[in-house]
Amino acid sequence: MPVEITWWGHATCTVEDSNVRVLTDPLFVRRLAHLRRRRGALPPPAAWRADVALVSHLHADHLHVPSLARLAPGTRLLVPRGAPRAVPGLRRLTHLQVSEVEPGDETSVGGLRIRAVPARHDGRRLPVGPCRSPALGYVVEGEARTYFAGDTGLFEEMAKEVGPVDVALLPVGGWGPYLGEGHLDAGRAAEALARLAPASAVPVHYGTYWPIGMDAVRPHEFHAPGEEFVRLAAHRAPGVTVHRLAHGESVRPEVAR
Repeated sequence: MPVEITWWGHATCTVEDSNVRVLTDPLFVRRLAHLRRRRGALPPPAAWRADVALVSHLHADHLHVPSLARLAPGTRLLVPRGAPRAVPGLRRLTHLQVSEVEPGDETSVGGLRIRAVPARHDGRRLPVGPCRSPALGYVVEGEARTYFAGDTGLFEEMAKEVGPVDVALLPVGGWGPYLGEGHLDAGRAAEALARLAPASAVPVHYGTYWPIGMDAVRPHEFHAPGEEFVRLAAHRAPGVTVHRLAHGESVRPEVAR
């Protein structure tokens, strides 16, 4: 079966490849601290089903322990090295097979090879103290090579570190009116697309969560990143097919092998 991508909102996607279901940064709640889900229904229980789940970094909107607790017993879970020490709640998820990884590590799940790659982002759980856990992206290789960037800024070695890919799941926004350092906005994501040169791309990490009480503060940063990425990608990476998905929508992207 060709690779199939489903976007559930924020950075949560299901990648189905070689009869293996891969779930990225699971987040299955309507509210998280000061954030409220403003668009898209909550992912249904079918979205919780995965053979392996990937966590890109320790921020609570990417490593969300209650959402991980919903995964079925025996599910593989790849987390950045040092995560269980920094997030004690992970150690209570004894029904999952947790593995700590760092850039360069490879893991086999069924017919897939999953490689951890670097990301340029603050990997800490909290914005204080030493950084002992890296932020990661992942390349999932089976029938296709799918790059899940997690959260990352643009960096010079991105194409070299990631390698050739067929599909790129790229963050194009955030959950607040201002993006801090170590993020891609629509323009930088289009530049990343030009460097990576996949056959297809799916924009993620936008248009889902927003701070409570801030609906009128720079609302274009919530609504516009997906369409803006499509527009800019057409100029900077015209050879790439961009699929802007609605929440819960799936696509079988083009794969040039």
